[in-house]
Amino acid sequence: MIARVEIHPGRYHDSVRLMRASKALQNVEGVADALVAMATELNLGLLADMGFDMGAAADAGPNDLILALRAEDEDAIAAAHRALEDALAHKKAPAGGLDAPDPRTAGSAAAIADANVVLLSVPGEHAFVEAMEALESGRHVMIFSDNVPVEQEITLKRYGGDHDLLVMGPDCGTTILAGVGLGFANAVQPGSVSMVGASGTGIQQMCALLDDAGVGVRHALGTGSRDLSEDVGAASTLQALEALEEDPATDLIVVISKPPADPVAEKVRRAAERCSKPVVVTFMGDTTLEDGAGKVLTVLGKPPAAYGTWPAANDDHRPGSVRGLFSGGTLCAEAQFVAAPVLGEVGSHEDEEGHTFIDYGDDEYTQGRAHPMIDQTVRLERLAAAARDESVGVILMDVVLGYGANADPAAELAPFVHEAVTAGAAVVVSLCGTRGDPQGRDGQAEALSAVGASIFLSNAAAAREAARLATAKASALSLIHISEPTRLWSGSRMPSSG
Repeated sequence: MIARVEIHPGRYHDSVRLMRASKALQNVEGVADALVAMATELNLGLLADMGFDMGAAADAGPNDLILALRAEDEDAIAAAHRALEDALAHKKAPAGGLDAPDPRTAGSAAAIADANVVLLSVPGEHAFVEAMEALESGRHVMIFSDNVPVEQEITLKRYGGDHDLLVMGPDCGTTILAGVGLGFANAVQPGSVSMVGASGTGIQQMCALLDDAGVGVRHALGTGSRDLSEDVGAASTLQALEALEEDPATDLIVVISKPPADPVAEKVRRAAERCSKPVVVTFMGDTTLEDGAGKVLTVLGKPPAAYGTWPAANDDHRPGSVRGLFSGGTLCAEAQFVAAPVLGEVGSHEDEEGHTFIDYGDDEYTQGRAHPMIDQTVRLERLAAAARDESVGVILMDVVLGYGANADPAAELAPFVHEAVTAGAAVVVSLCGTRGDPQGRDGQAEALSAVGASIFLSNAAAAREAARLATAKASALSLIHISEPTRLWSGSRMPSSG
């Protein structure tokens, strides 16, 4: 086995492209391990922990590209290099789009003709400078980058507010502008519903539910996960509300967030009440995304939706706890909110016993790795482990489709789901996607259903089903245990206590 670390000085690429490149190299025949990343301190430490000789990276910095490989022979190394160049190559834009090299600074991005939004995906420590440059050029900015200090976020959003420019992010994973997705986003049919969301997968789930109900989406403005914190004070959310109120093509607005700070939540609700257009506020912890979508349908005068399901042919399974394996943080939080009243205490860490719902998209699990919506390796390992764990009766997981996500997640998941079902566990899947998504939503559902999983387009419905399966089995076992002594003494007198 050959182990090699290469440094490519000054060759910067955004994190999403590097995640895809790492995944592509891992699929090359003869390659046992591969990592493509920028030479940040975190990534260098990760490589050292993986056992790579870091001598070649002694002088590398965060603007240098790392290629780390373990491969069977030089032919596999050469194949990996070819795969890397293909993964990082500039692709010609589709007809009508701009065919230009990826901009390396906000200044060069701002120079692109007719662009009024700059998308930034740079290491967090560099995001502030680039974002401020974009704002000073008179452009709105979407900051995909995370690990940006909250003080810098506040400064950027104050500047944006003062100059009528919207700051989406930092840590903004999903935005849709006039039907065009940025970051992780779904293919949506055109419509007059617009969204403001401090949650990427929250936006995606709402898009998927509305799409399934025949409702189109115009804009979905991500604000970054901290926007509704007390420190930031919903700066971008309130600004986005005002912008959508002025948009003549938007008839209804949806606000989405994980549980916000109480005073900030009240501020947003008051702003929603003042809005001249109907606003549906969906805060996790108060309600579900499914309920929020239902309110949208009611306001639009449409009948309640019957979201698509693909039930398992057989729901018999072994008794045990529910193991939630999520890639979307909001989907994980919503599932906990829905299931906890039925299941009781639900843990959120791997070392906890009993019912556990874990977000594998959290920084704890993505350091040095591609996000699980792109690379499912970690979740596949955990799925296999849950299948072997006799204390686990039900496995609940999300599969998020759309642009930027894994090209065919069902194909990778299916053998592991089949193994789990064969071992006696029930598998419930929350499938977040639209009919127009490049992966083919219904085909993904059918592939997973064919190996024994139950599929739900509503994440809340999937969580309810997982809780039902677990408690139904537990109740059945309790009845058996209670009735067995009665049967032992049937037809005779019970012995006296004396």
